[in-house]
Amino acid sequence: MSQIIQSFQKDIQILKNVKLNYLLHVPKDYETSTQTYPLVLFLHGAGERGSDIEIVKRNGPPKLAEDHDFPFILVSPQCPLEVERYSNWLLHEEAVMALLDETISKFRIDESRIYLTGLSMGGYGTWEIGKKHADQFAAIAPICGGGSSDGMEALKDVPVWAFHGAKDDIVPIEESEQLVNELRQKGGNIEFTVYPEAGHDSWTETYSNPKFFEWLLSHSKK
Repeated sequence: MSQIIQSFQKDIQILKNVKLNYLLHVPKDYETSTQTYPLVLFLHGAGERGSDIEIVKRNGPPKLAEDHDFPFILVSPQCPLEVERYSNWLLHEEAVMALLDETISKFRIDESRIYLTGLSMGGYGTWEIGKKHADQFAAIAPICGGGSSDGMEALKDVPVWAFHGAKDDIVPIEESEQLVNELRQKGGNIEFTVYPEAGHDSWTETYSNPKFFEWLLSHSKK
């Protein structure tokens, strides 16, 4: 009969590999400069899921980056499409944050100026990942998103600018209104822009407005 001689308690760290396709855009002067740069993490919508990284360029900052020299490093991961109705950013939160950490470790990033934005499914991801990792971001900007109001107090000190089309028939505007109102009740620093005539595509007008990026880049973590 075996006998317990001594008992032990030890923290064990379990590591796992994660895989995520992504696009990376750096300013043209990155290689000739020694300065640090802000970083924008962009989360795409449901239509860009899959394994063809080129489709991530359809909308938002990755599309604009083809013709613009942004003054920040842009990271645009692609959400895998495993089982369609369950494939979303929250299922791949660990991979997204691991990618963010990897980018910070390999590039000259101003860690006080890291931003999160996304559209539609990526708007949901922006709200949820923003809440869970509020200490990581200097500002967030969810577009035509939604989600749970649980844990909204985490964003109380993070500047938020939310956007939605009043005629959105894919993600009803009430999805954003609920979260905006909840954050306002928590004393959050939030702006909410509603496009009266816009449907689901409230991102084209948002990202094509230079004031959007001016607002985003004006914030830094204390």
